Amino acid sequence: MKKYLKLLRVKHYMKNLLIFLPFIFSGQFFQSHYLASAMIGFFAFSLLSSAIYIFNDIRDAESDRMHPTKKNRPIASGEVSKRAAYITGACLLIGAAVLHCFTLALQWYAWLFLVVYFVLNLAYSIKLKNVPIVDVAVLVSGFVLRVFYGSALGGIEISRWLYLTVIAMSFYLGLGKRRNELMRQGGDASRGVLKFYTQNFLDKNMFMCLALTVAFYSLWAIDPVTI
Repeated sequence: MKKYLKLLRVKHYMKNLLIFLPFIFSGQFFQSHYLASAMIGFFAFSLLSSAIYIFNDIRDAESDRMHPTKKNRPIASGEVSKRAAYITGACLLIGAAVLHCFTLALQWYAWLFLVVYFVLNLAYSIKLKNVPIVDVAVLVSGFVLRVFYGSALGGIEISRWLYLTVIAMSFYLGLGKRRNELMRQGGDASRGVLKFYTQNFLDKNMFMCLALTVAFYSLWAIDPVTI
């Protein structure tokens, strides 16, 4: 069981808490209908993200075996076979679709955000993670799509300033991830896309994104529509 929990990357589920953001900022979080919808949506998105992690690990299994830390991942280490991983991933996709049907989403197009997230991340795994800037943009889109999904589940209209706050903060986190990989000795520092980044470039843009995050949040706070 432990190896499958590791395979599913359960610790990354905390990213999906962004789904609750529209409910919290709209003051509807503690209404039973909205809370139930948000909770089910959270688990639906979590199963979907786990499926993506699995398919990515299957694709990268060979290269992961040569990596000092990634070689310990369940598929790369041989703890979980590729066949078992494919079956698990397929079951997770079905589970995500079924759970979404129980969210009683107030906007019919909510499921589209799940589809877009899945397609974008497959493209990221296959090609886009090796394209500079685009790789970070895809990571950012994942955070934003979570907020869009939560908004659609509750039929909640979110302020443009709040969306911009999430986007700016997401770019900050995405660039920070690349900076961490760049500064790490060995391992991910050998990734091809990192040769296009410099510490100076990342530091300057992280600072800019952090400043924009504060500015957009301040504009959200003083916007009469959101008060």
